[in-house]
Amino acid sequence: MILGVGNTLLKDEGIGIHLLEYIQAHNPQWSSADQIEMIDGGTLSFDLLSSIRADQNLLILDAVHLKQAPGTVYCFQDQEVDTFLSQPGKSVHEVSLMDLFDMSRLVEELPQKRALIGIQPEVIDWGHELTPLVHKALPEAEIKIKQILQEWGAIREQEESLS
Repeated sequence: MILGVGNTLLKDEGIGIHLLEYIQAHNPQWSSADQIEMIDGGTLSFDLLSSIRADQNLLILDAVHLKQAPGTVYCFQDQEVDTFLSQPGKSVHEVSLMDLFDMSRLVEELPQKRALIGIQPEVIDWGHELTPLVHKALPEAEIKIKQILQEWGAIREQEESLS
C-alpha cells in the first residue's frame, strides 16, 4: 500500500497527497497492478487502521521536519520509520502515524515492511500549491519510491522504465 498523507489546504503540509497524485499521473500502470493499492489518507484518522494490515507492505508519503533545506527528500525504512515517528514534533496531523502504528502493534497487525518517503516543507500556511522548492523535489521522491517498490517486489525494472 502507498499511503499519501497531508492537508492540501496548507501548502507544503500537503506534500504526501501531492506526491501521491504525481506518482499516479506518471505511473498509471501501478494503479492497475493488483499488488499496489494507493490511498489518499488526508490528515489521517483512526479509520485508516483497518487498511494497515500485517500482510501488507506500507509506503508512506508525507512532510517531514528535520530542519534541512526545503525540498530535501528523506527515506526511512522499517525500524527507522518507527524511531523517526516516535520523536516529538515530527507530525502535524491530528492523529499521528505513530498512533496508528501503536494501535496496529497492539493487535499484532503492523506491516512487516514499512517505509516513509518524506520531503522537508518550506511553508505551512493557507494555500493549495506546493512551494517551488518542494514541487521541484517530486521527481527525486518518485525515484526513491520506485527503488523501494522494486526492493519489495511490487514492480519490476521493466515496469519502472515504462514511466
